[in-house]
Amino acid sequence: MGPLPTSRPSRLRFWMVCGLVLALAIPLQLLTDAGLFPAILNPYYLHLLTIIGMNIILVASLNLLNGYLGEFALGHAGFMAVGAYAAATLAAKVLPASGALPPILGTVLTLGLTLAGAMLAAALVGYLVGLVTFKTVGDYLAIITLGFNMIIVNAIQNIDALGGPRGFTGIPRNTTFLAVIVCTVLTVAILRNLVQSSFGRVWVSIRENAIAAELMGVDLNRAKNQAFTIAAAFAGLAGGLWAQYQQFITPRSFDYIKTTEILVMLYLGGMASLSGSILGVVAYTLLMELLRNLLSAFAPQFAEWRMLISPLILIVIMLTRQFGLMGNREWSWLRPERES
Repeated sequence: MGPLPTSRPSRLRFWMVCGLVLALAIPLQLLTDAGLFPAILNPYYLHLLTIIGMNIILVASLNLLNGYLGEFALGHAGFMAVGAYAAATLAAKVLPASGALPPILGTVLTLGLTLAGAMLAAALVGYLVGLVTFKTVGDYLAIITLGFNMIIVNAIQNIDALGGPRGFTGIPRNTTFLAVIVCTVLTVAILRNLVQSSFGRVWVSIRENAIAAELMGVDLNRAKNQAFTIAAAFAGLAGGLWAQYQQFITPRSFDYIKTTEILVMLYLGGMASLSGSILGVVAYTLLMELLRNLLSAFAPQFAEWRMLISPLILIVIMLTRQFGLMGNREWSWLRPERES
């Protein structure tokens, strides 16, 4: 009998991929700051990569609930809204200008504080919502979380201090391409470790058989709320990055259309798969941009018709390939240690 397989190759491959991503992102950011980027590559592509990074954070965190935990939640856009408005408020109205610090250091410090505030605010709201939500399961859970999403959006619309329906303006642009890539890599690393930890094993056991998990001593509501709170925190992180990248946010950005978009990316990539979350986001984002360019070539007003394609994609996936592109499978560098 040979030696037991070691987990080191899998861990090494994972950090090599993360290091490669950062090694490519850092020079791109430096070239952009130096004003040399447009001469080398179209800034439009950098914008797409930035959007893809934020969407990976959103979809991968929702995968904790809909994929690994096996529940069907529809409130992720609401937690993104909480994070976005918390970060916008901190950046525009609370944190003082750090004129005494070098510009780069001041931006990094402000971004770090606002993102921490966004995650804490979204996690707190997610925890409180989870206390009520997980008294139900199945379709009732989906309806309740969708209701909370609508409550959050409508509450923001009626708060004049946050801009109300007009939107929140004057947000400093602290989010950079490199910041998004760093947050994306950290998110994937943290979620990968979580789903392979005892917490992840508990969530999967609840998904497979909640009754058996409870008989084995698992506190179902507590375990579910832990996943819900963590997912909400990362949705808040994506919202904080989004707000300080767009510099203008409105409650309509986080309504049911955003929820549908997140679900399409999640189910396109596949459930219970971080690889699927990444692949689904990349495929969906590139497809939507391709449709925008193709339709606008006929007439500019046709570009918005691409949003009709999004729900159709979800319908086709559910009818033909319920497991998505990578459902329950992982790329080798993201595979659980025991499978290496």
